[in-house]
Amino acid sequence: MGDTTTGAWDAHYAAGRSFRELREPEKALFAERLPAPGGGTALEVGCGLGELARFLGSLGYTVDAVDFSAEALARAERSTPAGSGVRYLCRDVERDELPDGTYDVIVFRRSWAFVRDRTRVVNRLRERLRAGGALCVVTPVAGRVPGSKRGIALDEDEISALCAGWGVVERYDVDGAAFVVLREPVATAVVCAAPGRPSAHALTGAGVVVTDAAGRVLLGWSLKRGGWELPGGKNDAGEDFAAAGVRELAEETGLVADPAGARVVALLMDSTHGMPRLTAAVRVASYTGEPVVAEPQLIRRWEWHEVADLPALAQPLFTPSAHVLDTVWPGLLRGLPPVHRYPVAPVESPPPGTPA
Repeated sequence: MGDTTTGAWDAHYAAGRSFRELREPEKALFAERLPAPGGGTALEVGCGLGELARFLGSLGYTVDAVDFSAEALARAERSTPAGSGVRYLCRDVERDELPDGTYDVIVFRRSWAFVRDRTRVVNRLRERLRAGGALCVVTPVAGRVPGSKRGIALDEDEISALCAGWGVVERYDVDGAAFVVLREPVATAVVCAAPGRPSAHALTGAGVVVTDAAGRVLLGWSLKRGGWELPGGKNDAGEDFAAAGVRELAEETGLVADPAGARVVALLMDSTHGMPRLTAAVRVASYTGEPVVAEPQLIRRWEWHEVADLPALAQPLFTPSAHVLDTVWPGLLRGLPPVHRYPVAPVESPPPGTPA
């Protein structure tokens, strides 16, 4: 996806660059599918130079336009006449820096592909929608852009993940991009996914719970399983569970932890396709680095998830990962498949949203 730091975006806009201009077909879709109600409010995330924000203002919305590039916002302010109904704010939504208030429409125009923790961000945005409100994402589609621009586009799997958990999904094509309108967020129960039949008689491995400074837990989107899972995997011959968890964490995410600081909280035994499966719940308290996709053939991306969001994930959660999470935060997940749990050492369970 390239460099998406604040400095990189400031340099992008300072050089006089922007995104694709807002053309008449796209304006017509906004006007037709997202007309402003009386007293309507809109939030545009990643507003850039404010072209869409000003257009939404012309439709009758009072608009909060946010971006984390101060250079973009300065240029947007200079191009926006007084009385336009647009307020520009320098915010980073991935740090939960959202304006106060609720909105009739929330829009990401050509910016959703740059969001890393998409599940958490969309959950926070759903909470800001008024009754009857809509989330709108306009995005290039991977199959329609050159390979060099894959990082600015979504493929069909990523678009499907975006649309999960909404009662009404509308999709239109405009200038080669997908124009997606999502309405009526719905609560969903966690669904557990299982792998294909393994070749061995029994399986053993580790699932690793690691949290960031805000208490969010790291999960990866598995290409093999089509759902979320913790870092972890099978232990090698002669390798203990804690060491296996630390090794897998480094191999899958790039996060480096000291095996001496990892602890096995419990052993969990269930079965898959008639085979015993033993999973060690490994808690890693400290690490260095930032998560990266080190094995792209297995994991599409890593995201930090709010623990309180896990019971309502719109996508499946790998069964052993669900059991490990329910060991660290007992009672968090309901209706899980049966498991035999053998505690190894007592562990204090933090409330969701705080470091474990």
